[in-house]
Amino acid sequence: MPENNSQAEHVVGVDVGGTKILGGVFDSGLRCVAKAKTSTKPQRGIQAVVERIACCVRDAVDEADLGLQHVRAVGVGAPGGVDVETGQVIFAPNLDWQNVPLKRELEAHLGLPVFIDNDCNLAMLGVYTAELKSKARHVVGIFIGTGIGSGLIFDGELYTGAHHIAGEIGHMVLVPDGPKCGCGKKGCFEAVASRNAMFQKIQSAVKDGQKTILTEMLGDELRDLRSGDLRKAIRRGDKFVADVVKEAAEYTGLAVANVINLLNPEVVVLGGGVIEALEEDMLGIITKIIQDYVMPGSFGETVIMASKLGDDAGITGAAVLARKQSK
Repeated sequence: MPENNSQAEHVVGVDVGGTKILGGVFDSGLRCVAKAKTSTKPQRGIQAVVERIACCVRDAVDEADLGLQHVRAVGVGAPGGVDVETGQVIFAPNLDWQNVPLKRELEAHLGLPVFIDNDCNLAMLGVYTAELKSKARHVVGIFIGTGIGSGLIFDGELYTGAHHIAGEIGHMVLVPDGPKCGCGKKGCFEAVASRNAMFQKIQSAVKDGQKTILTEMLGDELRDLRSGDLRKAIRRGDKFVADVVKEAAEYTGLAVANVINLLNPEVVVLGGGVIEALEEDMLGIITKIIQDYVMPGSFGETVIMASKLGDDAGITGAAVLARKQSK
């Protein structure tokens, strides 16, 4: 059984993505006092990733000049379907995970209570608590990174649906018979507008002879390509990269318009690493497409905003979960 450090003031929030793991130590005022980051490396297998998560927690705690005995609990956002009661990751396509008992494994590694939820649910919880100050009643968060996920706030509460898997906006099909998605379907929002989708399109075009500044920056194999590299290429006048990002922004605008027509939220928050790096290049295009596709009268009532929390949204929401569940 994990030790319950109920008198400890600090909690740790962890965001597990397909590309990186980010951990943050938060004090009783929900201030992040230290962070640590490591690559996920899902190709190394489940146990290796679990160990890397545990290591990230320890590194963040050490960075805060604390020990695990000063930590009350750990909250973890996992990319995919999660059984929050058991802490099992049911399906995480970007990690190639099915039925992974993440809570049990991490508690064994850390000796602390661990609470698991979907990463985008927690990112939404982080934005809602820290950025929106829990004021709006109906909010949709769409987080674009390695994949695309969403979190839903209805009547001021996180909405997760009958089986706790609501909000999989990334698997809304936008292009029937489009590119294959990690979930197995074709033409999902995630398959045409995520970081992976943009990178795959660029890498495929380069193999077919497409010229781009990115190869000057990173070599022909485009190793270690990141969202920030796309921004740099666009700033240097790379029209090909600009067109790839523009297409992803157009698909994002179409998805958001569908969500507004369906749910009529007060606020739509756009977040994740892609938005953090490319907000200037994408937000105007997204907004224009939304205007073109929402029902008349809907757009003016919905605020479209980019989260300023960036990657900290996930760890903040995970910290909120850890504090709430460990009371």
